[in-house]
Amino acid sequence: MSVPEDLYPLQTPPNQSLNNDTSQHTLHSPDPDDTEKHQSQSQSPWGADPPPDGGFAAWSVVLGAWCALFCSFGWINSIGIFQTYYETTLLKEYSTSTIAWIPSLEVFFMFFMGPIVGTLSDTLGARVVIIAGSFLHVFGLMMASISKEYYQILLSQGVCSAMGLCAIFQPSMSSIPSWFDKKRGAAYGIVASGSSAGGIIFPIMVSRLIERVGYGWAMRIAAFLILGLLVVTCGTVRTRTPPLKHQMDKEALMGPYRDVRMRFLVGGFVLLTFGVFIPVDYLETSALADGMSASLAQYLLAMLNAGSLIGRMGAGAFSDKVGPYNIFVVVCTITGILVLALWIPATTNAGSIVFGVFFGITSGAYFSLSAALVAKLAPLREIGYWTGVLFLFASIGGLTTSPIAGAILQHDNGSYVGMKVYSGVFLLAGSVLVLMTRIRQTGWMLRAKC
Repeated sequence: MSVPEDLYPLQTPPNQSLNNDTSQHTLHSPDPDDTEKHQSQSQSPWGADPPPDGGFAAWSVVLGAWCALFCSFGWINSIGIFQTYYETTLLKEYSTSTIAWIPSLEVFFMFFMGPIVGTLSDTLGARVVIIAGSFLHVFGLMMASISKEYYQILLSQGVCSAMGLCAIFQPSMSSIPSWFDKKRGAAYGIVASGSSAGGIIFPIMVSRLIERVGYGWAMRIAAFLILGLLVVTCGTVRTRTPPLKHQMDKEALMGPYRDVRMRFLVGGFVLLTFGVFIPVDYLETSALADGMSASLAQYLLAMLNAGSLIGRMGAGAFSDKVGPYNIFVVVCTITGILVLALWIPATTNAGSIVFGVFFGITSGAYFSLSAALVAKLAPLREIGYWTGVLFLFASIGGLTTSPIAGAILQHDNGSYVGMKVYSGVFLLAGSVLVLMTRIRQTGWMLRAKC
């Protein structure tokens, strides 16, 4: 039997208690065909009060989450500008692979802290966690602005700021399902566009500021902009469901690990993470190696993220019509093909620009639909924790992929072909594993919305 489009396969353990409002709305029907539907209703934390799918409160949460993604993933999407600056100026005595540990640690800690942040968000509420994350992110950037040595930048930008990033973006993303159901994909698309907007603005802003006022003040100005936007996030993002009043028991903690669909999804997301950040980190340096002028290359990340703005909003909107898994698998597969078929032969300025824009469009689903994929599998009150588990394992790829790519580059004596093959193969392999999750959901039904 195919899974109805509005049904979440909740897996709340039998011993997990539900609130009184939920239990009084539980339906008891002897019809075995409706068993799954009634179980879902009995486990819904809202009972007969579904998400509003709109209204001032719901859209204010979207606004706050948009600001959160602008300051978190938007910042991560611009880390390629720092790879270039550190290689050529501030840390030029270090190798490419060594410098790559700075952006890799940013991605790693942003993902690795996922289960901790998710659990805290589920038990304490999103706002408390976001406030703590805002402090860490801004403080880390301020410390980076006065850093001169490699280890100082590694700790401030690669560790402190990155831990704050996780505590900002994950509770913001996990709050959306409690406010949106039928329009959830569109809401996620709008929220994820914030990361693209940040990825457009930050590279241009930071590179221009470094030229005019120096690295230190460039980082401080960026930190003040982030602080202002995070004030909006702290004032608007919240969930409709009350925080859990008790610690998650062993059964709940093991839930995502025992779900076969979740295991396929986690495996696919790990492989995708190995591949998707390579163009983000190395597109600019690759274009410079192919002869592009520095004045033009500094805009490549902005172009990539401009394409990603279209891709993220488009993926969110289409996911409401065809299902998040369907759109995710298709566009991630296309992303892998683009890397292998377009980026490898793209040695001209026009080729690098076209690849950057199209990669941004197709890779947008990776950033915009991750939480929506988990929401199809997780108990609604545990979405924060399940999403954290997904990002925990993805952190493995985030930590190692850029240094591995840098080592491949050094081994190939500066040729980017091996690095590009590495990226494309992982993108295709990850797409296959996510497809397996979709098949476990609906079987081999091509037209199923999932």
